[in-house]
Amino acid sequence: MSDYHPIACETYAALEIAIVQGTRLRMGWQSPDGHWHLEALLPVDLRSRDHAEFLIAQRSVGRPLEIRLDRIRRFRPL
Repeated sequence: MSDYHPIACETYAALEIAIVQGTRLRMGWQSPDGHWHLEALLPVDLRSRDHAEFLIAQRSVGRPLEIRLDRIRRFRPL
């Protein structure tokens, strides 16, 4: 059983809108190892796997990043 906690529908919808509009986000999240991150990202997709939901985002350089939605603490458009 997963320890995933579903996020609010409004938050999910805001991420969907950012994806459709191609809006970069300033996003804060906690990685599985407990480290905090604050970074500008371009959200590109939302996916479900193993009873959890994930944001797929592109960093300004490097490969795509996958963040479990319940680990995102805040985000705002840039």
